[in-house]
Amino acid sequence: MTKQWTVWVVTAFAAAASLAGADYAAGLRAYQNGDYATAMKEWRAVAEDGGAAAAFNVGLMYEEGQGVPQNYTEAAKWFERSAEQGYAKAQHNIGAMYATGRGVKRDYIQAYKWMSLCAAKGESGCADQRDQIGQKLSAGKLAKAQQLASEWKPAGAQQQAAQ
Repeated sequence: MTKQWTVWVVTAFAAAASLAGADYAAGLRAYQNGDYATAMKEWRAVAEDGGAAAAFNVGLMYEEGQGVPQNYTEAAKWFERSAEQGYAKAQHNIGAMYATGRGVKRDYIQAYKWMSLCAAKGESGCADQRDQIGQKLSAGKLAKAQQLASEWKPAGAQQQAAQ
């Protein structure tokens, strides 16, 4: 075995070991068993590697104070991270947070944008909530919110377009 091959094999095993350490399914099992600290540890690691569902779950845990102190600002951060990747449930939750000002500064334009994106994916209740938020916006602000929603691309697509 050449030295270069050995380095690659060791690197591959190290990468596999680190991925095995962060496991969405392990987080789910821990959560279902009420072991919120372990669920948070597993999901946060997956979320930091770009897992949208895991980021959403981390946001839920911060929102509910499960395994961590309740923190709406942290919940909003993780929901937005997941929403930026196109995860519809996170788009709903961050939209609701922008609409109420919980964890973020109230911003009806952002709330409308996220609810609009969520509604486009058929997520239950998003269209009604989007329409209620839209009634709070002036014509100009509504147009801006609609433009933001129509121009939005998932985080990965934005990065690829910039390259």
